[in-house]
Amino acid sequence: MITIVGGVYRERCMRPAWDDIYGSAGRAATAIARFGGQAELHACVDSNTQIVVDARAAAEGFQFNATAAQAGVTFEYIHGLANPDIRRDTHVKSELQVRAEKVLRFGMIDGTAVVDAEYVVFDPQNADGTESFGANGSEAKHLALVLNRHEANLLVPTSSGLTAQELAIVLAEQESAEVVVIKMGPLGALVYDNGAISTVPVYRTERVWKIGSGDTFAAHFALGWMDNGLSAHDAASVASVATAFYCENQGFPDQALLADFKPYPLQPSARYRDGYAPKVYLAGPFFTLAELWMVGQARRDLLAMGLDVFSPYHDVGLGSADDVVEKDLEGVRDCDVLLAIGDGLDSGTIYEIGYARALNKPVVFYAENESEQDKKMMEGSDCRITDDYVSAIYQTVWESVVL
Repeated sequence: MITIVGGVYRERCMRPAWDDIYGSAGRAATAIARFGGQAELHACVDSNTQIVVDARAAAEGFQFNATAAQAGVTFEYIHGLANPDIRRDTHVKSELQVRAEKVLRFGMIDGTAVVDAEYVVFDPQNADGTESFGANGSEAKHLALVLNRHEANLLVPTSSGLTAQELAIVLAEQESAEVVVIKMGPLGALVYDNGAISTVPVYRTERVWKIGSGDTFAAHFALGWMDNGLSAHDAASVASVATAFYCENQGFPDQALLADFKPYPLQPSARYRDGYAPKVYLAGPFFTLAELWMVGQARRDLLAMGLDVFSPYHDVGLGSADDVVEKDLEGVRDCDVLLAIGDGLDSGTIYEIGYARALNKPVVFYAENESEQDKKMMEGSDCRITDDYVSAIYQTVWESVVL
């Protein structure tokens, strides 16, 4: 039995449309139950949320121990990579107390959870700031931290200049943890286990449902490491594949589904591993406010992923053909990958796609509203085509880092 403690929240996403009640702890309970594990969920919820989670617990076979809250919390996303608008009433933050043999604890925005356990997997989260495991008095005889690089940096104020391996060693000592798993994006996850260091890959998927992917990883790692007797490395390996399944299918695998799921591991190039920032040409129209918003959003998300972005609007600007065309084409020649925002079939964007393919540059074509007929040339010239924004960003990253 794994006791899960953390937030259960409503999640709403504009694109793709999504409206459900999960949160980190709620999602972990479902993930573990679907995979055949036994789970007991502890969370603070309002009455409306409790009705939903009670029904889900009965259907999926996990236990739900609810603590009453005055009001629920809602996360509002424009898309899966957007910073959410967190909607909540002002009320006294809750403090959950949990004593059990095996605990999966998540950081919470509506309170904290004090745990006392033999084994604990702790995912600090970072919506309102990352909290050290023992800061609230929590105790564990055997502690594993599962966190991303940003959260790890927040926990170690002196992290500037540290490699992921050095950061894991510092965290293990600082937090008295036997295991530290640091998720590193395209580089996979680094696993520190009582002094031994290893890595597990991330896997490519055709589509990426990002909301809750980290919760899914933590749940499967906890199940493997605390319940199924796997080493930290093997538990992280299973968690990485299960997370890829979740991202691809927007759902949770059982054991049979995961056994049949064969994603391709991402294999970053040596130059990327050595610190090279791939260059992406961001093609798309920028003549209306909506188009400018889209270009600006994509540019910010690509930069946040560590890519070097050339955006004609930002790096060249408006002007006559003599002023801009050669500079734009030089940007295409210099790039590693081109991401095209294709809705509207802007003539300049289509030209840039053709020019990039003539130079054998990989192209990711993102369009939600264009017909198969209008995408025929892109399909026939081996562009990667998607109608999902977050998937387009990730496909661009993955195409870039393997070169």
